[in-house]
Amino acid sequence: MSPAEVFVVTLLPSGRVFEARTDESLLKAGLRAMVGMRSSCRNGTCRTCLCRLDSGSIAYEIEWPGLTREEKDEGLVLPCVARPLTDVVLRYEG
Repeated sequence: MSPAEVFVVTLLPSGRVFEARTDESLLKAGLRAMVGMRSSCRNGTCRTCLCRLDSGSIAYEIEWPGLTREEKDEGLVLPCVARPLTDVVLRYEG
């Protein structure tokens, strides 16, 4: 098994920056870095962590997270079940 890649995650508008590995969710990486991020269920159903992906690419840990196709098309993501594939910028209000 190859080692996980590491990418940079930037939260807007705060400008907070942290690293996330490809083998962990964006939420888990943010919490590990002591960045305050909203969460509840941590399995993609409650939508507490919902935010917008401004740039970058992610992959979901589950087949269909709690987002509609329209929300996905608008760039909304659930960091609790999203892993980075590139550097990522999230618009994370709150």
